Amino acid sequence: MAIIVKDEHIQIDRLELGPFGTNSYILICQKTNESVVVDAPGEAGMVVERLKETQPKYIVMTHDHFDHIGGLVELRSALEVPVAAHLADANDLPLESDLLLNDGDEILLGAIKLVVLHTPGHTPGSVCFLVGNYLIAGDTLFPGGPGKTQSPDDFRRIIASITRRLFVLPDETKVYPGHGEATTIKEAKRQYEIFSARPQNPNLCGDVVWMSS
Repeated sequence: MAIIVKDEHIQIDRLELGPFGTNSYILICQKTNESVVVDAPGEAGMVVERLKETQPKYIVMTHDHFDHIGGLVELRSALEVPVAAHLADANDLPLESDLLLNDGDEILLGAIKLVVLHTPGHTPGSVCFLVGNYLIAGDTLFPGGPGKTQSPDDFRRIIASITRRLFVLPDETKVYPGHGEATTIKEAKRQYEIFSARPQNPNLCGDVVWMSS
């Protein structure tokens, strides 16, 4: 576990969990000690242990892929808190969602709020969670490129999600993805500008890297 953000308002912990080292994030309101878990890749006991000194309120899901939901049933059973997911992905979770999220919804966590940004492309119901200048991006945006897509149409969708929903955020916004290390909106925009200036294959999809695809 690593504490990646700690200020007077919020603490954000990152845990790499499950067989694929998927990032799960714990957000803690510094004023009320209320917490929310983002994604449940596995090893639910480690998450529960970290939450013992907090007041868990929600488990929120960025999307429905197996490497993000492997520990969801166990974690929900242990915490007994609502599970929230976008309605387009909710039916593929291993349990019924308590809250169906839509673009623009706000999840209150003590004195802070998570704003839901619907960013389809990686999956139909992929979402990011914006908390001030911090973006929990799931598998929508990574350092160096977008999340993996299954078709050219999906690739166009994820590019639209990134350029229209994420690149309008302040440059200093820190991006915390579903795998690996963080980036910033400024750096992602810089790399995307280089990518978009080159001729593009209309059938491009899959694992795309801004600087080499």
